[in-house]
Formats: sequence, C-alpha cells, structure tokens
Amino acid sequence: MSNPTPIPMYVFTGFLESGKTKFIQETLEDSRFNSGERTLLLVFEEGEEEYDPSTYPCKDVFIETLDYDGLSEDMLESLRKKYRAERVVVELNGMHQAADFYLKTPEHWKIAQEVMFADSTTFFSYNANMRQLVVDKLAGAELVIFNRVPVGTDIMPYHKIARAVNRKIDIIYDYTDGTTQFDEIEDPLPFDISAPVIEIADEDYALFYRDITEEPKKYAGKTVRFKGQVARLRREREGMFAPGRFVMTCCEADITFMGLPCKFVGSNGLKARSWVTVEATVEVKYHSLYKGVGPILTAKSVTPADAADPEVATF
Repeated sequence: MSNPTPIPMYVFTGFLESGKTKFIQETLEDSRFNSGERTLLLVFEEGEEEYDPSTYPCKDVFIETLDYDGLSEDMLESLRKKYRAERVVVELNGMHQAADFYLKTPEHWKIAQEVMFADSTTFFSYNANMRQLVVDKLAGAELVIFNRVPVGTDIMPYHKIARAVNRKIDIIYDYTDGTTQFDEIEDPLPFDISAPVIEIADEDYALFYRDITEEPKKYAGKTVRFKGQVARLRREREGMFAPGRFVMTCCEADITFMGLPCKFVGSNGLKARSWVTVEATVEVKYHSLYKGVGPILTAKSVTPADAADPEVATF
C-alpha cells in the first residue's frame, strides 16, 4: 500500500489579538499564495477580526472552527477528505501548547511553516506571567513577528527573549507607522571558541551546551573546560560518564539534565551528582545519547569543584 501524499501545514501561533487572523486573511487574499490549491483553514481561536472569503482570488478555501475537545487524527483527516484539501492552514489558540494540536494530526500532515505573532505592547506581560506558553510558541516557530511596535522602540529586549529560546528564529518588527524591519542583530557567543582552551563560565553553560550539540563540528579537535555534575550513562558505565548541568528553559517544570558523553579512565571513582571541573578534547561521532552524531569528550583532567552558581543553568 502506497504512503498517503504529504499534506503541508502552515501554522500560525500567538495570543489573542496578536494579529494572526489579519495576517492569514491577507495571505489568502494574495494570489501568489492562494493560486488554486484547495485549502482547509482550521481556526481554534476567534477574536475581533473575521475571515472574509469573498475577497480571496481562489474560492477553494474551506473554513472550519474547532475546539480541542474531540480532536483526533481521524476527525482531522475526515475534514480534509471532505473538502479534498491539498494543504492546511491553522490558527492555533494561544492558551494551548502547540502539541495539543500536533499530537492529534495525521502522520502525513507535515509542517511547512510555523509563524508566531506577538503584540509588542503585551508580549513582556505574557512572557512574565505565561512564560511556558511563550516558550512553546517561540521554540517551534521559524519566524516571530512583533507587531504594533512604537517607532524608536529598543528592540533588543524582544531579540534577547526570542533568541534565548530559539537561536535560529527569524524576527520581524512591524512598526506603528507601517514600516517593517528585519532583525539583523548578531548573537556573539559569550566565550572565545578560538582560544587554546575554551573556558565556559557557570552562567554560560546552557548556551554552550546548545551550541556544541547544534553545531558540534566547529568544536571538533578543540579543548573545552567547564563545571558540571557527574552523571552515569546507562549503557556505558566503564570508562565513561556524562558531566553536565540541570538546565531550565522556561520554568521549574521543564528542568532537564543536559550532559555530554565523556571518556575518562577514572570514571568509576566519581560520585554521582558530585561537582567537577572537566577539561576535555572534543570529537564528533555517533552516540546513542544523541541517536545520531554529536560531541564526544575525552577528558584531560577531572577535578573536584564547588557547585556552580547558580546550580541550575538558564539561557
């Protein structure tokens, strides 16, 4: 039996009144996007803006307003078949995690693009009070659009929050005077990757871990020094351990240990959860911890250390 044809999904996230509906409406009014493909528009949040299909150059757009109760793969696929849709556009509800939708989508529905919208006048309040929901949206998006930005606003606070969660996310600022600006701020690493020994300060461990696991090849052959806690590897208890730190992305509920496999002949003598300073060379090869290729350390020295300050690393 042949596999079903992949169905592209264009997903728009953000909180109520953040500009999602207006953007989707304008997109469907654009003949470059709406050029004839049968489109299923799934709406999970209703605000002041409304969709007006009468303005669309192609009328094969079918709108379904849904809630999350009763959502299932079969229900979504039956809707797609009902309209013989070739693609799906989705406006998600900002008060839900994106996974509340993604876990219920048919396997052959594939994310073509995910865009987050944020009202600049309320973004910091949401980030302070609903951090987990903000992180959820930033983490999955390719692009975040900050709209209603007053002319002359310092954009760095927006940039820092977005890139701390998702270093690859593109950022656009939509100003109140009708102009837009693409974020071209570079994010230099807080440590010197060209140094003979790359020193990682306690406060920079989370950034270091993300960088070395996302772009391990640029660390190949280099020497790093950082402070971490001793963790055991389930399958490799002899001559290996995984120094690392507990890292908090957005809140206490998502604290996760992030360690790096490290070869060390004295690993059996290390006490689990004890603090050590590790100096090690980096090679890039397959390891089951990554389920693929990633950085593997070979220790030059492992010495006892005081606890990092703070003990839980953050971005």
